[in-house]
Amino acid sequence: MYTEKVMDHFMNPRNMGELENASGVGTVGNAKCGDIMRIFLDIDENQVIQDVKFKTFGCGAAVATSSMATELIKGKTVEEALKMTNKAVCEALDGLPPVKVHCSLLAEEAVHAALWDYAKKNNLEFEGLKEPVADIHEHDHGEEEEE
Repeated sequence: MYTEKVMDHFMNPRNMGELENASGVGTVGNAKCGDIMRIFLDIDENQVIQDVKFKTFGCGAAVATSSMATELIKGKTVEEALKMTNKAVCEALDGLPPVKVHCSLLAEEAVHAALWDYAKKNNLEFEGLKEPVADIHEHDHGEEEEE
């Protein structure tokens, strides 16, 4: 059901934890499945993500997508991190079962929520960065989800 990469990121998550004095923090959830994801960013004066941590309450796929998302944006600029999509997370994990694709959407939204928080704190604007929703179920893409 799950790829080796998904299982590896679930069993050995990268960047788990939280950052004190984070430059940006984003929290999103999905009321339909109960997953909650929080991303912490440490962004330097050159707008490069020096460190990123996550805390996720959810299924194995939610933990794996959180872990992979942090790996994909660490060391990237804010602009580069904004371009990370749920599709990129899925591809980096060698795929997710259709009923778990919503977890990758949660990861994308959590990163964007943390970037939004960073932008607000620093009076910055980034093209394509929109105010996050607290519940990605509001942006449901029609997948049938079962936990």
